[in-house]
Amino acid sequence: MTVRAYAPGRVNLIGEHTDYNDGFALPIALQVGVTAEFDTAGEGSAIEVSSAQEDGVVTIPLRTGPGEVRGWAGYVAGCVWALREHGVDVPAGTLRLTSDVPVGAGLSSSAALECAVLLALAGAAPDAPQDRTVLARIAQRAENDYVGAPTGLLDQMSSLYGAEDTALLLDFRSVSVDPVPLRLGDDVLVAIDSRTPHQHAAGEYRARREACEAAAARLGVAALRDAADDAWESLQAGEIRRRARHVLTENRRVLDAAAALRRSDHAAFGALMNASQASMRDDFEITVPAIDLIADIAVELGAHGARMTGGGFGGTVIALAPAPVARRITESLPDRVVRAGHPAPTVSAVRPGRGAHLLPGG
Repeated sequence: MTVRAYAPGRVNLIGEHTDYNDGFALPIALQVGVTAEFDTAGEGSAIEVSSAQEDGVVTIPLRTGPGEVRGWAGYVAGCVWALREHGVDVPAGTLRLTSDVPVGAGLSSSAALECAVLLALAGAAPDAPQDRTVLARIAQRAENDYVGAPTGLLDQMSSLYGAEDTALLLDFRSVSVDPVPLRLGDDVLVAIDSRTPHQHAAGEYRARREACEAAAARLGVAALRDAADDAWESLQAGEIRRRARHVLTENRRVLDAAAALRRSDHAAFGALMNASQASMRDDFEITVPAIDLIADIAVELGAHGARMTGGGFGGTVIALAPAPVARRITESLPDRVVRAGHPAPTVSAVRPGRGAHLLPGG
C-alpha cells in the first residue's frame, strides 16, 4: 500500500507568539510544501526515512521514544511516537520526503513536514484520526514532547486548514478556524527571505514563553488571553511588562486586521502590520537588524505594511504592497540590504494556497 500526502508551509500575516497564550493569529497556507510518500511493509518494526534534501537513510523504530532520533528525522520520529501515543497502530514501511519550503526562513518547514508525514501515516492506518484539529494537536505533541521545541498550534493549524485566497483567523482558546477572504486586487503579498536563518537560538523562544507565563501569573489569569487589553500597564516596568504588552496589543491587532481584510482596507491592514513589527522589535525583542532593515525599506518604498513572520531571530519579512511598489521592492531592496552589510535577501510574491491533503497516485 502506498499513500502520498502534501502539506504546505505558512506565512503568518499577523499575530506572533500569541498561540501559546490562547490568543489569535491570522496566517495563510503557502503554495510550497512537503510531499510524503509512504510505502507500507507487510511486517517489520521500523520505518526507513529518506529526504531528497538530506543525505542518507534514517531508521526510525516504531517504538521510538522522545529524544532517540535527532535532526530533521526527529520530526518524523516524533510523529510516529505521537501517533502511537494516541493509540494508532503505525505500520512499518518506507517513507520518502521532498520539500520546496525554505528551511530556516520562518515559513514553518517543520510543521509542513509533520503534517505531511501524519497524513501519510494516518492514511495507511485504519484506526488513525482524520479530524484536522486532532492531527494538529498530535503534530504539536511530536514537536513539543519528542523534539523538545515548545511551540504552539499556529503552524500545524495553518498547514492543515489552509485554503486558496483565504486567511485563517485562528482562535487558540477554542481552537477554531474562521476563514477570512483575502481579496488582493491590485496589491501583492511579498515574502522577503532575509537569508538570516530563523533559529530559536539559546532557548530564546522558550524564554519568551516563560516570560508570558510569568506575566499571566502576576496578572492573576490563566493565560494572557484572559487579561484586558491594557492590563500590561499594571505590571512593574521591565521585561515582563514589555512581553505582556506585545501579546495583549498583538491580539487586538489580529482582530482589527481580520476586520480590515474583510472590508478590503489594505491601508489599515498595513498600518497594523507596521505596529506589529515595532512591537516585535521593541517589546518582544525577537527581530534582528537585517529583518528590521528589510521591513523599514519595504515601507519606505511604498508598501502598505511590512513585518517579520515566524518565531523570530531571523527568517522572512512579509509585506503587502501595490503591484508597482512590489516591483520596486524586488528590484532595489536586495542591493540596499547588501550595502548595509547583510546577506542578499530573496523576494517572491506569495498567495494563499490549499491546505494539507492526500495526493493521487498512492
